[in-house]
Amino acid sequence: MPSPTSGRAQQALRNHEVILTAAREVFLADHRAPISAVAERAGVGISALYRRYASKEDLLRTLCHDGLRTFIAEAERAAADPDDWTAFETFLRGVVDADVHSLTVHLAGTFTPTDEMNTDAVRAGELSDALFRRARPAMRPDATSGDVAMLLEMCAAIRVPDPERTTQLRRRYLTILLDGLHDGRTPTAEAPTPAEVNYRWRRTTGTDRPVV
Repeated sequence: MPSPTSGRAQQALRNHEVILTAAREVFLADHRAPISAVAERAGVGISALYRRYASKEDLLRTLCHDGLRTFIAEAERAAADPDDWTAFETFLRGVVDADVHSLTVHLAGTFTPTDEMNTDAVRAGELSDALFRRARPAMRPDATSGDVAMLLEMCAAIRVPDPERTTQLRRRYLTILLDGLHDGRTPTAEAPTPAEVNYRWRRTTGTDRPVV
């Protein structure tokens, strides 16, 4: 017969997962939202939330550290593949499917990292760079590790109301981006100018002044 303690432990774990899921949804929508919004979304009392997290910053830090650990796990899993390009592609697909960057990029600068987080960040960078170096011979000559970081951010920016459709679209555009990273492709044109990037935010007027 299960002990009452084990039952409480399981309930505590479920509460922990519910709170983190709620916090992710709330802070993705608005990182300035109060911690009470997380408690409401999770369906728990504010006191129960504060028993786990001393402050909003503590909760944000936990969310981002979980994402960092997921990044490391995906990199370590992919590194076991003997094929260099497949390992690199598997890593990127795993990170995109896990939706690591949506939150970490969104919350950057909103909390003070711990020493453990800094250590894990170094580890994540080392693993990512190692996978990049393995795949580098198959890439276009001008490819850099910075391209990988931007590629992941671009995929994270893709979001529609339907979560399943969001995943489908991210996978589609990751494939397109990976194709462009391969060697042998026709070099791209020059980078867009600020006017080209911002044209959709401009109203057609005599002065072409930005709306925002």
